[in-house]
Amino acid sequence: MVRPAPPPGLKVSVIGRQVSVLSDLSTGALFGVLTVLIMMSAFFSGSETALMTLNRYRLKHQADAGHPAALRASALLQRPDRLIGLILLGNNLVNILASSLATIIALRLGGEAAIAVAAGLLTLVILIFAEVTPKTLAALHPERLAFPAAFVYTPLLKLTYPMVWLVNFFANGLLRLLGVSAEETQGNALSGEELRTVVAEAGALIPKKHKSMLINILDLEKSQVEEIMIPRNEIDGIDLQDPDEEIERQLQNSPYTLVPVFDGGIDNIVGFLHMRKLVHARAKGELSKKMIREICDPPYYIPEGTPLNVQLINFQRSRRRVALVVDEYGDLLGLLTLVDLLEEIVGEFTTDPSDSEQEIQPQPDGSYLIAGSANIRDLVRRKHWDLPIDGPRTINGLITEYMEAIPEPGTSLLLEGYHVEILQSNENSVKMIRFHPVKHR
Repeated sequence: MVRPAPPPGLKVSVIGRQVSVLSDLSTGALFGVLTVLIMMSAFFSGSETALMTLNRYRLKHQADAGHPAALRASALLQRPDRLIGLILLGNNLVNILASSLATIIALRLGGEAAIAVAAGLLTLVILIFAEVTPKTLAALHPERLAFPAAFVYTPLLKLTYPMVWLVNFFANGLLRLLGVSAEETQGNALSGEELRTVVAEAGALIPKKHKSMLINILDLEKSQVEEIMIPRNEIDGIDLQDPDEEIERQLQNSPYTLVPVFDGGIDNIVGFLHMRKLVHARAKGELSKKMIREICDPPYYIPEGTPLNVQLINFQRSRRRVALVVDEYGDLLGLLTLVDLLEEIVGEFTTDPSDSEQEIQPQPDGSYLIAGSANIRDLVRRKHWDLPIDGPRTINGLITEYMEAIPEPGTSLLLEGYHVEILQSNENSVKMIRFHPVKHR
């Protein structure tokens, strides 16, 4: 078969003697080479998308575990400018070769008139088979393409490094003119909200209970110690000014391991009495007020406004489990325990239901009897009611803030969309309410 000479002025050779050699092949062989070039173009396009869409945290975990492909992919992504330069260099090379072969085939089959048709068909074929399809597959299954590609690109980058370096030299120079440094890769650190989204979107990968605990840990920094502390009027303790019989009775009936000890009132804290020390003291002789004072642990004070995540670390560092919360003037506001703080993460795990049963009691008509001292955060966590948690801490505080007065028994109101009826109150607080959980809009 005689190869027709190209018309005058037509630039058939785009990349030099390579095309001249290819033009000596038969038409069938040219179609075969063109198919291989399109497949190579698909490989370059798909692997680029796959490598760039790899989950960096999963990749780091796999690399730390010694996964060979993950190690190579991670090394390549350390300098994305070199990787992109290599991929685009190879992709453009095979696309130019494919275009040149399409031109030769068109000239053989239909002359100059077929060149435009060949260009259109090649564009459509490359778009479908070498761009959209492989890139979509790579976006859906990045590891399936990225890991095999990493074995190819690692030696190929070493082989073509001078050419890649030259391309990057000019590209990075242009970036520096725009104020961008290719050596400074963007950090992979996630913000708290981003990490919360990752946990929430983990689906079945993380059990529901564990997911809730992780989110609660992230939310610790949003809450402060005064939001979960036991108010000072609810602190139970031993007053050394009480008679010995009363102190003995309180010690015998105390359900706590650590008991606050006062001397003439809650504002004069002596310390915390550990029941284990009490047992040892009793074994040595008769218990006295002087002995109680001597075996008490000194009080541990923390300021209001301390974030819960900070206080959790402070508890660990100080090896304490109970702290007294004070305001800026040093006045006692309440008491915080490590158990209360941990329950913010794992939920309630105490076995004594008496407090919960007293604070909230379901009724046959679907309503609830709720004590005015009930903590709003606990109600929101347990019942998922839409009540504000960034204001007053108790139901009593929420109602009195809303009404700007102490309501009389029998008063009804619409509180945050919920129907509330005041059942018991005195001159300074609301004691009991009836709460209807159906929200009215």
